[in-house]
Amino acid sequence: MDRGLIVLASGTGTLAEAVIRASQDGELSAHILAVLTDKPEAEIVSKCASLGVPIITHPLQEDRETWNEELFLITESLNPSLVVSAGFMRILAPEYVANFKVINSHPSLLPSFPGAHAVRDALKANATVTGTSIHWVDAGVDTGKVIASREVPILVGDTEELLHERIKIVERGLIVATISQVLDSMETSHE
Repeated sequence: MDRGLIVLASGTGTLAEAVIRASQDGELSAHILAVLTDKPEAEIVSKCASLGVPIITHPLQEDRETWNEELFLITESLNPSLVVSAGFMRILAPEYVANFKVINSHPSLLPSFPGAHAVRDALKANATVTGTSIHWVDAGVDTGKVIASREVPILVGDTEELLHERIKIVERGLIVATISQVLDSMETSHE
């Protein structure tokens, strides 16, 4: 198996950067085919430039169907073993997730607090613990089977920003370990 990854990212790219660095340092036995972002101005663009990783910008268009088709064709042309959604804030089309193996990192212990505001929602619910989950992406929103998760305690006085930063620290290690585990199990199932 080629063990090529496409990483999807929309923001600062701390998760994507953790995956790239793990790949470059040999901690992760996989190579990054490209990072794709829907936001050309996102911080991940300059991070990829400094890390020497190909970056593809694919801004969201008014015609979502065309955007979905183009994303499918871009991914198909790169032929990844795995697509890693690392802070990519777009829902992927059912056809996309049916054709490509896609995992996502989410800042909560799924199935609790799915969606774009998981950290805020956990605080609003007065939860005492939250965490991060790596899950398979299906046609729903954060509904795919959870592969791995880690707890992060919610501390007195936590703000959304403080809690999210603590979750991201755990998330970075978990996503790298989970990618390794997923690729290893995909190889074993093909033997």
